[in-house]
Amino acid sequence: MELTSTLIRRLEECGISFLYIQDPRMSDVEIPQLLSDETQRRAIGEIRNAFREFTEQPGRRKSTTYPYIGRNIRQVIQMIMEDLGRNEDAMIMLMNMQTVDHYLFAHSLNVCVYTTMLGIAMGYNSDQLLTLGLGALLHDIGKTQISMQVLLKPGMLTSYEFDEMKRHTERGFYLLKDEPGIPLLAAHCALQHHERLNGTGYPRGLKGDEIHDYAKLIGIVDSYDAMTSHRVYRKAMLPHQAVEALYSGSGTLYDTAMLKLFRDRVAIYPIGIGVKLNTGHRAVVVDINAACAHRPVVRVLTDEEGRDLGEPFDMDLSKNLTVMVTSIDFEEQNKGSVLLA
Repeated sequence: MELTSTLIRRLEECGISFLYIQDPRMSDVEIPQLLSDETQRRAIGEIRNAFREFTEQPGRRKSTTYPYIGRNIRQVIQMIMEDLGRNEDAMIMLMNMQTVDHYLFAHSLNVCVYTTMLGIAMGYNSDQLLTLGLGALLHDIGKTQISMQVLLKPGMLTSYEFDEMKRHTERGFYLLKDEPGIPLLAAHCALQHHERLNGTGYPRGLKGDEIHDYAKLIGIVDSYDAMTSHRVYRKAMLPHQAVEALYSGSGTLYDTAMLKLFRDRVAIYPIGIGVKLNTGHRAVVVDINAACAHRPVVRVLTDEEGRDLGEPFDMDLSKNLTVMVTSIDFEEQNKGSVLLA
């Protein structure tokens, strides 16, 4: 069916910010899936359950624990670790979960998956990955204690509202610190994920090594996923734009070594995205070079003048060093992946 402006608007209203379009010229291209459908369904279900339990009495002193939440969430982290462990060289790519009914649920899962991938790349053992994954999955649990009026406000927050929003870090810590099955370190991830190296973060203005490494990792991924997600009040950035934005804070806001690892693991130009080359050709990314993410394999679809080629051909930019991506090509978006935002 034709992707009309009305249909795009309806998709956006459902929280779908991009989708893939079938094209006979790309019929052999497979979009890698970081998680199995089963893991995605189970993860979103448990995230939804956990967040809704903690939303029952927002603002009141927590007097109840939920042992099954810790148990179930740990099982989800194990499933995620198993899925990611099958392909340790996988790249961080945009995840499109069309069954998610709340931005916060999708964001929590994205941050967990991306952070766990970085933990695997850093050589963390299974116990460390479990704690890191729990901290990442539940890093924003404190937002269950923020009023919906503030949490879902479409425009800019007032200074009072922003102060209220920032309290989600402390409230998340207090929700998690005594939960059975949730390590105290995971609670500290919720507390510290907005701290920054130069002390400009919150809630305590910690600096450098005062911030736990897990929270530093989660802080990078949290910022990236927020920037690449469509929100009511702003459009999503493309992956390469978000990475550039993060790098502007290298050494001041974010740990440089972690940021480099993150950059090396991100599919800056995801499979299916349309690009323009410095030669004038238009193409679609069909594969990623893990060792050189900014130089993917592309399928060239037009000549230098923009005319469709009778026989498209693949070009590995890591082997054709004089050819480079100059921009995202929105004319070719309908032939690969479509960013609706």
